Amino acid sequence: MHPDIAIIYNKPAPSRYTASDEDAAIKGVLNAVAAVENALLELSCQSFLVPLSPPLDEALDTVSRIKASVIFNLFEGFDGQPETEVEIAKGCHNLDIPYTGNPPEALEIGLDKVLSKNTFKKKGIPTPDFQILDSSSPGELTINYPVIAKPSQEDASHGIYIDNVIYSPESLNSVLERILLTSGKPALVEEFIDGKEFNATVLGNKVLPVSEIVYDLPSEMPRILTFESKWNPDSLYYKQTQSVCPAKTSRRDESKIRELSINAYKACGCHGYSRVDIRQDDYGSFYVLEVNPNPDISPDAGCAKQAAAAGLTYTELIKIIIEQALDNS
Repeated sequence: MHPDIAIIYNKPAPSRYTASDEDAAIKGVLNAVAAVENALLELSCQSFLVPLSPPLDEALDTVSRIKASVIFNLFEGFDGQPETEVEIAKGCHNLDIPYTGNPPEALEIGLDKVLSKNTFKKKGIPTPDFQILDSSSPGELTINYPVIAKPSQEDASHGIYIDNVIYSPESLNSVLERILLTSGKPALVEEFIDGKEFNATVLGNKVLPVSEIVYDLPSEMPRILTFESKWNPDSLYYKQTQSVCPAKTSRRDESKIRELSINAYKACGCHGYSRVDIRQDDYGSFYVLEVNPNPDISPDAGCAKQAAAAGLTYTELIKIIIEQALDNS
């Protein structure tokens, strides 16, 4: 391979968050940038970095002036403005240049949890029952406890903490208020499936080996991927949450996970690489929680680990992602 490739990403800036782990999450994109840059070097590709900063119109203008054979899109949205992830993808789409990852429409579905859930329902993909609530309407909950409340338009576990799993009406309102205050939007409240958790990366139309999220937590701590579990190495959630790949599960269960993953991927209009999160209840039924159409592809993240389990080196993974961009152009 010998193309020249522009790597676009959101340049870390002073965070609106005060917690150090929030800041670590925002800066995490730099790990992926460095790894992709090194992989491109191994592939004999020339590359250059295009860091993007607010405001959005200036970032879009920067994208419009890119001259390259391929755009490697690592942009995750500006801090506090997750919707800009979609807008920058639209800017890439408007150019006559192949770009990696998913189209804007798929990114929009993945970012908007309500849109995702409605898409799953429409396509007959099992997903936990849900409602949209804010702090003015907690009494309108009609699904059974326990439930989990999530920001309706965030990713990377932003806004997910231990108290987001709610067991009674008395605890619901304070969580809804926090989500509305920090995200500016109502919460998605869904049935909490307290069972095994899996995720799978879909690469093109191929499902990579499945991972299981194994929780070794005290009984009073709900088994969920909190923000701390991803970004705070000092937290118990981080220390006692492990991703195991390949998952130690039956062939039947793995086959079902793969089937659901590819169906959810296609339902959301994906055609790049995506991660699908799934839970299994105590009766053996599986539910799709969400599709992440722009997952972390750092070497230590789940996507790369699953690729390694499939026998791919990190450089081979990046090569496939570029080839997909060229094929989809």
